[in-house]
Amino acid sequence: MSFFSDFSTFVEIGPLHIQWYAIVILLGAGIAYLLGQYHFKKLGYAKEILSDYFYGLLFCGIIGARIWYVIFMWNEMYFNNPMEIFAVWHGGLAIQGGIFAGLVYSYYFFKKHDIPFLVAGDAIMPGVLIAQACGRWGNFFNHEAFGGECTLSFLESLHLPRFIIDNMYIQGVYHHPTFLYESIGNVIAFMIIVLIIKRFQKHVGVQFFSYFVFYGIVRVFVEGMRTDSLMLGPLRIAQIISIVFIIVGIVGIVYQYFKGDKIQGLEI
Repeated sequence: MSFFSDFSTFVEIGPLHIQWYAIVILLGAGIAYLLGQYHFKKLGYAKEILSDYFYGLLFCGIIGARIWYVIFMWNEMYFNNPMEIFAVWHGGLAIQGGIFAGLVYSYYFFKKHDIPFLVAGDAIMPGVLIAQACGRWGNFFNHEAFGGECTLSFLESLHLPRFIIDNMYIQGVYHHPTFLYESIGNVIAFMIIVLIIKRFQKHVGVQFFSYFVFYGIVRVFVEGMRTDSLMLGPLRIAQIISIVFIIVGIVGIVYQYFKGDKIQGLEI
């Protein structure tokens, strides 16, 4: 057994390599699960329900994220080497694909268990921001999802830890740590939702739709700085989807305000 044999590897056990990429994704998922479990308990649901939900969601989310990435990187990476599709330890999970897959699975699961989808969404979706914030550190350990060139003095002016600055020196130049920008942005979005929006929430679904608004805003700006965006012609696909998220989120909040069910004592 060998720990930290290189920057991206957490541990080697014989031929098995466990990457930091996997560790931080599972850490983020675990935190989101605990937050969701806390809220589900307050809602009066059995804890086994969210436990069953979590494993299916994690599986569907990873599959959806991988499929989304493969679709938009097919010609560049997978057409001539299709077996690489299964090498998820090399990176290549597009979170927006995971969100779509997760929403489909969530709708099916909660409908099956007779739990209102938006009630469950209010309990779960803010925690997804923390999962995403953790997951971005996987990009850091893989030296991916970084931004354009910047100077050493700029990075030092941000008062970043030295290990971040040193590992933003990629291909002979320093780069913007866009993984960090998005990670911090997601944490701030989480705090706004749980400390402000939740406090004044009167209708079911507002936290759920707020997730799409704030995540969309963060991603639109950060994506514009990245050098490895998935493209649809000349457009960055993540920015397009993020704008759609913002619109859907705003429309959803407005609709819930005028037409949605009131919380009526539910503590979400």
